Amino acid sequence: MEQRAAAFWERHASGYDEASAFVERRWMSRARAWVVERAVGETLEVCIGTGANLPLYPNSVRLTGLDWSPGMLAEARAKAAELGRRADFRQGDAAELPFPDNTFDSVVCTFGLCCVPRYERAIAEMARVLQPDGRLLLADHVPSTRMPIRLAQRVIESVSGRLVGEHFTRRPAALLPAYGLSIVDSRRESAGIFEVVHATH
Repeated sequence: MEQRAAAFWERHASGYDEASAFVERRWMSRARAWVVERAVGETLEVCIGTGANLPLYPNSVRLTGLDWSPGMLAEARAKAAELGRRADFRQGDAAELPFPDNTFDSVVCTFGLCCVPRYERAIAEMARVLQPDGRLLLADHVPSTRMPIRLAQRVIESVSGRLVGEHFTRRPAALLPAYGLSIVDSRRESAGIFEVVHATH
């Protein structure tokens, strides 16, 4: 499953931005801005993908971006160069972050935990590398607050989960207290199918 999902994202890296442009403009861009504008200091973005968040970061942020797909990272590097944004890009697994404890002031992950196979482990890792009082900033697909939409999400996930490892009914915010994290602010949008979260130790 993990290999199949990795191969899918690798194949679609070069065309991902074009394929997702409508969804990004219509729904995801607002959630990204809410999350990324809260980043401060030394910031790690987990599952940075093609770098959709790069234009949104405050200039004061010192950014490290991690993704498991070399193709996605190549797109992100090109975007950073175009924007004049300095960043340290690393290939790696969200569930095994290659950084010491208490390294970052902010950890960002937008629309990535829905695709991470060991996403609970990834949350634990984000909490581990976050400094005391640091900011965990998340945006993701979550189960809708409306039953008909939630049922549709489950049907879609029964296929997308098997084929490419993409899930629509996970809710990372519900797991944060187990890792010593408290929610400072959060909101849900678009019939509750997107959730943004600002949490801290």
